[in-house]
Amino acid sequence: MVQLLRPRGLITMAKTETTPPAEDKDVGAAGSRLSTAPAEEAGQSVPGSFGGVRKPGALGMLAWSGREAVGWVRWIWRQLTSMRVALILLFLLSLATIPGSLIPQTSIDAVKAENWRKAHETLAPVYDKLGLFHVYSSVWFSAIYILLFTSLIGCIVPRTWQFVGQLRGRPPGAPRRLNRLPAYTTWRTEAEAGQVLAAAEKLLKRRRFRVERSGDSVGSEKGYLREAGNLLFHISLIVMLVAFASGQLWKSEGQSLIVEGKGFSNKLAQYDDFKSGSLFDSDDLEPFSFWLDGFEATYERTGPQRGTPRTYEAHVSYRERPGAPLRKQTIKVNEPLEVAGSKVFLIGHGYAPVVTVKDGQGDIAFRGPVPSLPLDGNITETAVIKVPDYRDKDNKPDDLGFQGSFVPTLDLSTESMNSQFPALDNPHLVLTAYHGSLGLDSGLPQSVYRLDVSKMKQFKKPDGRPFAQALKVGDKMTLPNGAGTLEFDGIKPWATFQVSQQPGNEAALGGAVAALVGVAASLFIQRRRVWVRAVAGPDGQTVVEVAGLGRSESARLPEELADLAVALYPDAPPVTTPDPADSADPSEGARA
Repeated sequence: MVQLLRPRGLITMAKTETTPPAEDKDVGAAGSRLSTAPAEEAGQSVPGSFGGVRKPGALGMLAWSGREAVGWVRWIWRQLTSMRVALILLFLLSLATIPGSLIPQTSIDAVKAENWRKAHETLAPVYDKLGLFHVYSSVWFSAIYILLFTSLIGCIVPRTWQFVGQLRGRPPGAPRRLNRLPAYTTWRTEAEAGQVLAAAEKLLKRRRFRVERSGDSVGSEKGYLREAGNLLFHISLIVMLVAFASGQLWKSEGQSLIVEGKGFSNKLAQYDDFKSGSLFDSDDLEPFSFWLDGFEATYERTGPQRGTPRTYEAHVSYRERPGAPLRKQTIKVNEPLEVAGSKVFLIGHGYAPVVTVKDGQGDIAFRGPVPSLPLDGNITETAVIKVPDYRDKDNKPDDLGFQGSFVPTLDLSTESMNSQFPALDNPHLVLTAYHGSLGLDSGLPQSVYRLDVSKMKQFKKPDGRPFAQALKVGDKMTLPNGAGTLEFDGIKPWATFQVSQQPGNEAALGGAVAALVGVAASLFIQRRRVWVRAVAGPDGQTVVEVAGLGRSESARLPEELADLAVALYPDAPPVTTPDPADSADPSEGARA
C-alpha cells in the first residue's frame, strides 16, 4: 500500500490481485472486452457424434449424415482457425525452411544439387521422394503455407469484427465495489457530487479517454491502439505471405556475362542462365537494354588483406525502352541498377583475352575477346577457344580448339602457373592446341567454357612433346605443320550481371515494417479503463472513488490514476481530516 501525502489530504493507492475475485461478477463484466481475442465458439469442442438422434428411414439417414458432416466441418474449422494451431503452423513453416537452407536446391544451383546427388547416392533417392531438392515448391511446404494462410485469415476476421464492435461501443458502467480493482483511491470532499462528475468527465476527455457518464459515475477507456497493433501485426503476416507467394510465382532471375564494349537486351536468348516462377511469361520481360562501357577494379597490395578489392564498379549506359534517352550509371556491389521494375546486380568480374586466329590459308578464322572463367580469388582463369570455321594448309575443312589458362599476374619463380595477384601486373595466356571435330554438328548443346577433346588430336612438337606456349600481349603462336597462327592482341575486362525481377518485394517490406509497428504498439500501449464515482454521504460530504483496470498488470496504471486524482483535486478538494470510518474499515477503502 502506497500513501501519497498532499497538502490537502491523504490519498491511498492500493495494488490488489491482478484478477478480480470471482464473487464480484460486475468487476468481471467491467474488464470484459479488454482484448479482441476471438471468443471460443459454443458447441462441441472434441470430435464425436454431431448428428444427434437419427430418425428411421432414408430421410432420417440423410438428415443425420448432413448434420454429422456439417458438425465435422465446423469442428475442423474451429481447430484450424484457433491461435494455437496458427502458432504451430508458423513453427512448422520455420522448420520447413531448414532443409531448403542446408540442402542444395535445384532451382538455385542445379549443378551443385547434381554434384550433391552424385556424392550421396544413398540419400539422394530418399531426398528426391521427399522433395528436399525443391523444398519451396514441394507439396508439403505448399500445404503448410496454405494452411497457415487460411488459419491467419480465420483468426483475424472475427477478431477484426470484435474490435470494430468495441470501437462503436461505449465504456461499461462502474462496478459496484471499485475497491476490488487493481488500482484504487478514495477521498472525501465538500464539493457536490454533480460538480465532481462534471469535472472528472472534462478531465478524462482532455486526457483523450473515451467517456460515458452513467448515474453516479463516469466510465472511461483508453489504449485502443494496442488492439489495433495486434491486428496490424497479424494482417502484416498475411501481407508478407501473399508477397512471398507472388514473388515465387512471378519472379524471374537470370545471369549474363558481358565483355567491355558489348551490350545486353532483356530477352530470354540474351541470358546465360535463367530461372523463373511457374506463372512467369517471357512476354513480361521489359525491353530495356544496357552496355558495359568499362570496368574499374583496384586491389589492396600489402598487408593481410592483400588482393582484397577496394574499387569494384561497372560503368554502364542503359535505356529503359527502345528509343528512350541513353543514361549512364555506375553499378557497384549492393548498389544495383534499377530499371523498368528490374534490378541489375554486379556479381562477378574477370578478363577476356582478345585473340586473332588465322587458318592454314592465312585467312582470319576467328577474332575477338574470349571470356574465361575464374578459378580462384586471384582470377586465374581457364581459357577455351573454339574455331569451327577453319581450313588447314591443304584447304581442307577442320576444327581447331585451344585450351589453357589466362594468368593476370604470372610469377615463374613460384613454380606455379596460378596468378599471384588479381590485377594485370604480368598477364600471360598459356595455351595448347587441338584439331579434329569439336562435336558442334551433333546438335547437342555445349558449354563455351569446356572443350571436348574426345574426337580431337593435340598438336605435337617435332620431338613428340605436346605443343603449348605462354603468350604475352602482342605474341604470336605458330601451329606446327603450317596449321595456322594465334595472336594475343590484348585484354578486355568482363563483368557478370544478375537481372532480377521479383514482384512483391515492396509489399513484403511494407508488411515487415507494419508488423514491427504493430508489435511495438501491442507492447508499449496499455489498454485500460478508469472510473470515477461521486456519492453524497449522510454527513453531507461527497465520497469520491477513482479506480482503474488494465488488460495486464502494469506499474504505470497506479501512477496514471494518482495523476488523475491530483488533477481532480482543484474541483474536488479533499477534507483536511481523514474520516475515522475509513481507518476503521479498510475493506471499504484501499486494500493492501
